[in-house]
Amino acid sequence: MEFVIITGMSGSGKSRAIAAMEDIGYYCVDNLPPKMVKSFTDLCLQAEDKVDKVALVIDARSREIFGDIFEGIEEFLEASSGFQTLFLDCEDATLIQRYKETRRTHPLMDDENTSIEEAIAEERRLLSRLRECADYVIDNTYLSVNQLREKVVGIFLDDKNQAMLVNCMSFGFKYGLPKEADLVFDVRCLPNPFYVPELKSLTGLDAPVREYVLKWEQAQKLIPKLFDLVDYLLPLYRDEGKTQLTIAVGCTGGKHRSVVFAQLLEEHMQEQKVRSTVTHRDIAKRKE
Repeated sequence: MEFVIITGMSGSGKSRAIAAMEDIGYYCVDNLPPKMVKSFTDLCLQAEDKVDKVALVIDARSREIFGDIFEGIEEFLEASSGFQTLFLDCEDATLIQRYKETRRTHPLMDDENTSIEEAIAEERRLLSRLRECADYVIDNTYLSVNQLREKVVGIFLDDKNQAMLVNCMSFGFKYGLPKEADLVFDVRCLPNPFYVPELKSLTGLDAPVREYVLKWEQAQKLIPKLFDLVDYLLPLYRDEGKTQLTIAVGCTGGKHRSVVFAQLLEEHMQEQKVRSTVTHRDIAKRKE
């Protein structure tokens, strides 16, 4: 099992980092008290067949037990293997500006640390040992949200193609466009199996329908053009920080041609090592 601890300065982007980890398939827990780290990891190890990647955020918000943070992580190191630590840092001036903009109170501001500057200084002191032993340190002073996400994904995801989930969806235009669609392709220009009596009651998941749809020259010419366009667009969406993309393929009723091409697209995604799913929105609707 793979464990990642995310920690660092308050306001340095830990919430953004944990969101990026969740997008790439980690089970994420935010603001876990250090004393609970060992018990939680033991629980995860018992469910190893269901959870194989876990990311935990531990930071100054657990004020009453913050002094034990390093002890909690030491227990974690003894309890598991395959762990990594990511430390998010940021210049003091930027942290101060972020707190002023959000009007939030620093978690370490109290009777002793009455100013934001004193709270940040105290937090740096408490986290100094963690920063020294961290496997990765990201300075988020000048990074945009997308740049921070790219750095996190680049560290913990071997294959960048896995950073975005692509859903290949078939649908019927007679039932309306899918609201979640990012790209829509219309295959009503292809010969329709609905008008072949022996194929009418079947769907694009059945071999006879697939063979019929794909036997035509126009379908064979469409496939490489469609794949080429999608292959060009996916990296552009991914570089913009998009984590999910829905490619919708429509025909009249959503049972034959669109199903075949949605399946083809998902198979192509798998060949390209892109995380993907396939759904057929209208395949079970009443007969046309």
